[in-house]
Amino acid sequence: MLEQKSIGEQIIAFRKKKGWTQEQLAGFLGVTYQAVSKWETGVSLR
Repeated sequence: MLEQKSIGEQIIAFRKKKGWTQEQLAGFLGVTYQAVSKWETGVSLR
């Protein structure tokens, strides 16, 4: 059975593969680092 990663886990994997911090990903996306943190922990998906 294939394990599905949560959206947060996928974001973390992408960010770490690029070698980016939450701040760097946030800047690239035009959001705050707090938003990225909330996405990664599953607190918010908006």
